[in-house]
Amino acid sequence: MGGFFGAVSHNDCISDVFFGTDYHSHLGTRRGGMTAYSPELGFQRSIHSIENSPFRTKFESDVESMRGNICIGCISDSDPQPILVRSKLGLYAICSVGIIKNSAALCSEILDSCSESFEVMSSGNVNSRALIGALIAQKGSIVEGIRYAQDKIEGSMSLMLLTTDGIIAARDKLGRLPIIIGKRSDGFCLSLESFAFQKLGYETYRELLPGEIVKLTSDSCEVLYGGGNDMRICSFLWTYYGYPNSVYEGVTVETMRTRNGEIMAEHDIENGNLPDVDYVCGVPDSGIPHAIGYANRSGIPFARPFIKYTPTWPRSFMPTSQSMRNKVAKMKLIPVHELIEGKKLLFVDDSIVRGTQMRETVEFLYANGAKEVHMRSACPPIMFGCKYLNFSRSTSELELIARQIIDEYEGAEGLKYIDEYSDTNTERGKKLRAEICRRLKLTSLEFQSLEGTTKAIGLDGCKLCTYCWNGKE
Repeated sequence: MGGFFGAVSHNDCISDVFFGTDYHSHLGTRRGGMTAYSPELGFQRSIHSIENSPFRTKFESDVESMRGNICIGCISDSDPQPILVRSKLGLYAICSVGIIKNSAALCSEILDSCSESFEVMSSGNVNSRALIGALIAQKGSIVEGIRYAQDKIEGSMSLMLLTTDGIIAARDKLGRLPIIIGKRSDGFCLSLESFAFQKLGYETYRELLPGEIVKLTSDSCEVLYGGGNDMRICSFLWTYYGYPNSVYEGVTVETMRTRNGEIMAEHDIENGNLPDVDYVCGVPDSGIPHAIGYANRSGIPFARPFIKYTPTWPRSFMPTSQSMRNKVAKMKLIPVHELIEGKKLLFVDDSIVRGTQMRETVEFLYANGAKEVHMRSACPPIMFGCKYLNFSRSTSELELIARQIIDEYEGAEGLKYIDEYSDTNTERGKKLRAEICRRLKLTSLEFQSLEGTTKAIGLDGCKLCTYCWNGKE
């Protein structure tokens, strides 16, 4: 997915952006980048691969040499960024988060209408930031160009532009991801994760509205375009992607996850499905607060039969190949045998995507003496690959275990009954859960409902993007 951080100050702000960007490392897997500006040195840029080493280890030497009171940084799981753009609108650096689903069509449209050319990467693809810059340049001002780009792009786009006198930031027109502004006595910063600037002495100033465009200088936050209230912020931020102490639209991630677990336990109690188990356990890391909420509400003790070994691979999706991600997921979870052997366990995971890692985990638990393994998913069955933020690496939706089973049952006709398959009270819903149980060798399985997820977040459902669960835009 990706994340970014920027700052503009009366003082040198390179170290602020270094630490602020590093705090987004959980959101991206491939590259990190920083660009700074000072009148003496001009634009300074550095980009490194972070597939095998943390952001901070790659950029420590760059921070020593960079100078400037304007700086932006990003964590990316896609193209190298920030990039430098020179157009009729001036020279600036640009970075963004989101995904452009119609990039090929947009490139063709631009090439057919003018003499524009694109530098391509070794893959032959155009860097998405270059495409965004070309779209912006179609209009007479940066603000007009950003609005034009957001209207043309299918997918999502939030961005930062570093100019010689400040930072222009724009939130996606439907607010798929947040942008939070921080304020300190000597300047402003902006961040995707709200916690990223707290340790740096900034206080939350405000969040951008969907589609809003602002310009930050060391003395001001100027609104260039007011944005609106029509929002579709990603629900999966709270369920999985967001860091525990982040706050989006006033809702803290950790609080939502705990509340979400409580709601799942209440649902099991009301339906007579609360299992007789020794412990409630969370699949590290994001499943743990969901499990704590479940344990608190159910009265079943919470335990950690798996401990996550984090010094090397903090998240299993970091490697580029699926086989290596599966291997890392297996290697990083270290068992506590005393809490497994002879025990009946209920695990809560943030989601069930392909089921590959979960199947291996369940098999390992049984191999180490577990009597029963129950599973609760902290969100509804994932039915569609994300087309707005690209959080899922699936090349086909039939890689998703729920969709795979539905396709085997009814083929393409099954898409008409997605709501029924998601609902545990329908025959199709019960059949889906039973088959996943069989394939993953689970004693029981339940998913959080869409209503339960919305209730746990606490925002109006019409403001949330739930496409991956119900296919509704």
